[in-house]
Amino acid sequence: MRGNRLLRFRSVRTTIAVSFGVLVACALLTYFIISLRYTENTVLENSTEYTSQLIGQVNNDIDSYISYMENISFIVASNSDVRDYLFTQNLNEERRKELQERIITVFQTVSDTREDITNMALLPDGREPVVNDGNDKLNPYIEVSELEWYQKALAADGQAVISTSHVQNAIAGKYDWVVTLSRSISNSASPGVTGVFFVDLNYNSIRDLCERISLGDKGYIYILDEDGGIVYHPQQQLIYSGMKDELISEVMNTEVPSFRTKDGRLYTISRSEATGWIVVGVSYVSELMEGADETRITYLLVAMLLLTVAMLLAFLLSDKITRPIKSLELSMKEVEKGNFAHVALEVRENNEIGRLSRKFNSMTREIQKLMEESEREQRAKRRYELKALQSQINPHFLYNTLDSIIWMAEWGKNQEVVKMTSSLARLLRRSISNEQEVVTIEEEINYTEAYLTIQKMRYQDKLEYEIMVDPDIRNEETVKLVLQPLVENAIYHGIKYKEGKGMIQIRGFREETGIALQIQDDGRGMDQNTLDHIFEKHIRDTKSNGVGLQNVHERIRLYYGTAYGLSFESEPGKGTTVTVRLPGRKEEPDEQEEN
Repeated sequence: MRGNRLLRFRSVRTTIAVSFGVLVACALLTYFIISLRYTENTVLENSTEYTSQLIGQVNNDIDSYISYMENISFIVASNSDVRDYLFTQNLNEERRKELQERIITVFQTVSDTREDITNMALLPDGREPVVNDGNDKLNPYIEVSELEWYQKALAADGQAVISTSHVQNAIAGKYDWVVTLSRSISNSASPGVTGVFFVDLNYNSIRDLCERISLGDKGYIYILDEDGGIVYHPQQQLIYSGMKDELISEVMNTEVPSFRTKDGRLYTISRSEATGWIVVGVSYVSELMEGADETRITYLLVAMLLLTVAMLLAFLLSDKITRPIKSLELSMKEVEKGNFAHVALEVRENNEIGRLSRKFNSMTREIQKLMEESEREQRAKRRYELKALQSQINPHFLYNTLDSIIWMAEWGKNQEVVKMTSSLARLLRRSISNEQEVVTIEEEINYTEAYLTIQKMRYQDKLEYEIMVDPDIRNEETVKLVLQPLVENAIYHGIKYKEGKGMIQIRGFREETGIALQIQDDGRGMDQNTLDHIFEKHIRDTKSNGVGLQNVHERIRLYYGTAYGLSFESEPGKGTTVTVRLPGRKEEPDEQEEN
């Protein structure tokens, strides 16, 4: 029981790692006892093998790192907004800017998840490039299309191309030491390359992968590309300046995994099938063979180092083994929050965890499908209800208006008849034409003014109105049929019950967070209890048009989000103020061009 408690941890990952660590420690102890009996050649062979494993691990880490970056470049190159920006002919200015903003958003999303990305840019053929967050520009003194990595990307026909380390001078004001991964983007519908996407990887990331491995006091690791160019070297500046030589041709031409030089250096080589890079470890035999006693000490140190590496590998392997379980746990937490986006698990194994993950994916797909169907049904229901409400002109209102027109015609008030008939015609035309859900504020004001004109002529001794809307917001958009129901509510529930003439004021202005439209009346007002229940569903009033406050509020929130809608201020006997808050445009086109 006590032994079981020693191996009882809170996570499966720790349990596996410690178990592997104990097994590796036992194996290394046996290895150390046996290794003491071996000769100098055995020490050298073991050291060579050990170095080869370390170099192979570095190679695997670099392959994983580059493969991940290639996947990022493929995802960006396959993005629908990127392809629309590259391939759409006769692209208007508004659509171009919209696509640029979406592409910048994709860049920022990728950059936020990876600190080792220095630059990202899309270089279209014949269109404005998109660089980083949109604020950076290409270097005007550099012809990017003539750079080596750009030419290689064109020649690779859509495959990712990795450059050697270099100072990136393609972007104005930035001269970082990077490795560039580039990919050309072609349109299958028409021949030729229409753009190149590149991402600059921070040189320090590759340096860190190499420097975390120790090959003795003087040993080091460097990387060559498939053409023999230096991707990384701890003394790269000395090599470029000609103050240090390196065995590049010997490494490129050798067919063995390791070889020794006359000056006592041991070269261990690992070739990557994924990137074509060659990872070379350079160690010194003199450090490996410092006498019999030192050889024993070396074996001991190697054993301890192997234990450290093995523990690291144990944690890495345990993390890899338990990663599907952790992913499943995180996905379940997202599902608990109601977030079904990106919760699908990638299943590669066919074991118990893989089968459980497949069942989870199937379950979330079904739940999301049901939720989407329910949401579509609700949206369709709201849309049909809205169209029905928009097409209605209440018979009482229509009959009363026609009676008023007949009465004025009989009394010879021809101008009033023309004005009232014109206003009624505008109302009917707007009610019948209900295809658009969104109109400009100018159109909404004109429709409301037509309604107020009719009501003012019907209630000449009861109603006055003023419309004060700032000109700079009149071309902004709003959900259709917002102001008229609120004005109608102010007349029937505020002004109508007031003694003497009432006043309705319509204001419109811009705020920090968007646009505000206010309808203010000096009618009878409402108490706090009525305000608290203002959005509750009530039986439809047959004397009004039927588009109630709740309908207006919900349509605005449904279209623009929960941050927008209606708010009320009222006091009995002093009137009511209704404020409609809309988002408006976040940026003006002129400002974007100046930037």
